[in-house]
Amino acid sequence: MKVFAAAGMAVAFLVPAVSHAAEARREGFGTLPDGSAVEVVTLSNAHGVRARIITYGAILQSVWAPDRSGKSADIALGYADMKGYIVAPNYFGATVGRYANRIKNGHFTLDGRQYTLAINNPPNALHGGVKGFDKRLWKIVKVTDGPVASVTLSYTSTDGEEGYPGEMTVTATYSLNEKNELSIDYAAVTTKRTIVNITNHSFFNLAGEASQRTIYDHVLTIPAETTTPVDATLIPSGGLRPVAGTPFDFRQPHVIGARIRDGSDPQIVFGQGYDENFVIAKTIAAAPRLHARLEDPASGRVMEVLSNQPGLQLYTGNFLDGKAIGKSGQAYRQGDGVALEPQVFPDTPNQPAFGSARLDPGQTYHNLIVYRFSTTAKTTAGH
Repeated sequence: MKVFAAAGMAVAFLVPAVSHAAEARREGFGTLPDGSAVEVVTLSNAHGVRARIITYGAILQSVWAPDRSGKSADIALGYADMKGYIVAPNYFGATVGRYANRIKNGHFTLDGRQYTLAINNPPNALHGGVKGFDKRLWKIVKVTDGPVASVTLSYTSTDGEEGYPGEMTVTATYSLNEKNELSIDYAAVTTKRTIVNITNHSFFNLAGEASQRTIYDHVLTIPAETTTPVDATLIPSGGLRPVAGTPFDFRQPHVIGARIRDGSDPQIVFGQGYDENFVIAKTIAAAPRLHARLEDPASGRVMEVLSNQPGLQLYTGNFLDGKAIGKSGQAYRQGDGVALEPQVFPDTPNQPAFGSARLDPGQTYHNLIVYRFSTTAKTTAGH
């Protein structure tokens, strides 16, 4: 096993009986307006799975996976160079925090003290603020390749940044193994009591981001009995809503597009499609559990999403408007990608019934996300 100090992205590869040295390659990826250099680390295994992570925003820039015939395609929306991530970021592949999702009116109270956050999604705070983790330059801590390849990136958020208390040190470790599992381990510690909710905001299209096909014919399964319904500003009302009898029932496989225009459901109207948190469990788990299974029947590609977090935000790219031109030169429009974001529930700091997003000094926050790729031998039917 070879270890490189100060590197960029994490990929873990487990070798089977036949030894294969999984690779982590580090290169330049352009510069920021201030001249700072951005790097990219490419992780690849013996089965045609490849991921590229850039140090700006700890962004998952691309994911290549084979279809049932062995043909690989990039299944993650994103840009070919830094210009796109600066001009029209859209959270493509981004690490979002300190607090992913929305906080009502940009306010929360902790131990009797009220904190005011940047309002960047009026009237609410969204994904960490105007300049959240997704718009920060991260540092490569370590790159390792060999039987296991990995990269760890770090960022230190100053006390008061975007209104959040405490200096927070965050790491993102990406890993890819020979089981075709791409993992992201987010960890954070703080110097003062604060709140935290970090996740990855990748948009996936298992047909390929250059395919000119939407995700509406993808088949989705989410093992959740309830969601946290929202109001017109996409803030949870505080209660839980059973999915039974609604367009949000994915307990059995369903084609995403079959019910996405159901105007009789206010949640579909508010989100202009799917944009809601599913309750996978009430508490954080000790180990990752299944959050979702996504399948493209045409290509046979399958992606399972696992995490230790209690919630999963389903977002079908409803606000993509064609202004973002992706890696293939194609304009990304509504439905061109789907985000499946494991996290604590939206607005948890203002919703005591949702649990806690609190992090105290001496504690370590973890969100471990696993994307497991496979293929089906033949198409399976959705409902």
